[in-house]
Order: sequence, then C-alpha cells, then structure tokens
Amino acid sequence: MKTLLILRHAKSSWKFPDLSDHDRPLNRRGKRDAPRMGRLLKEKGLVPDLVISSTATRAKDTATAVAKHSGYKGRKINFESLYAAEPAAYLTVLRDVADNYEQVLIVGHNPSVEELIETLTGEIHIIPTCTLVQIDFDIEKWSAILDQRTEGGRLVEIFRPAESD
Repeated sequence: MKTLLILRHAKSSWKFPDLSDHDRPLNRRGKRDAPRMGRLLKEKGLVPDLVISSTATRAKDTATAVAKHSGYKGRKINFESLYAAEPAAYLTVLRDVADNYEQVLIVGHNPSVEELIETLTGEIHIIPTCTLVQIDFDIEKWSAILDQRTEGGRLVEIFRPAESD
C-alpha cells in the first residue's frame, strides 16, 4: 500500500510585480496556512517519508513550512519539471520514487494538481490553495501507478486549511 499526499501550494503574493511567476513568495495567508497543514499531517499520522516539490518559490516555501510543522526530518527534492506541468510530469516523478517510501507528499500547482487527482482517481475536485488530498494505492511499487494492472487510486480525504484547526 502506498499513500500519495498531493498539496497545492499555499496562497502566494502578487505584491511584487517585478518578480517572475516562478519567484512569487507566499503571502500572509499562505504563511499561516502551510504550517496548519503540517500540523494536520502530524495529527492524522500522515507525516510523509519523502517530500517532493516544484521549484517555484511558493511551492518550495509551502513544502518547507509543512515539513517543519509536521515533524518531517527527511530531505526535500525539488523538480523544475513540476512547474507549469501536465499531470504526466508528476507521474514521471512519482514512478521514479524508491519503493521504500510508503507516504509521499508532492507540492505543486493548479491546474496540474486537479488534473492529476482526476487522472489518478477518476474524480473531479476543485482544489483551493494549500488544500491537501490523500490518495491510497494498492500497489507495492511506485512505478505501478496507472500501469495496466492498476485500477488507480482511492481518494481517502480532502483537507482544507480552514478546516484544519
């Protein structure tokens, strides 16, 4: 059994018009919500074994805050391929995850995360910023995600930051 935790990055700031989209930081709400989701992971027993993030500043900062407040002690891996990506880019990254990792958190962007969730579960959901989705897979190897022997994942729960306190 593998658990995938998909998190849309926390709310970002538009305060700095000279910054590229890739370099936008979190705003005040984002800085508040990301730690909330980290504490939620800890409370629910969902502390990941591995954290993967887009290289965008808002995604990396979200991943760092969530990891810190969940008690995660492992390394964070950033992939440029997850920025402005199709779901296929996320699947490529996930298929290469070592099989000793049971729970993986991946932090990304919309519309990619919504499309990824639909691809993996067949369900359509609106995913606001800093919303976390738990999907379980009855597989032993990450490389088996969406292969011909797998039906896909089971959406277990959707956690929104406003509901996490």
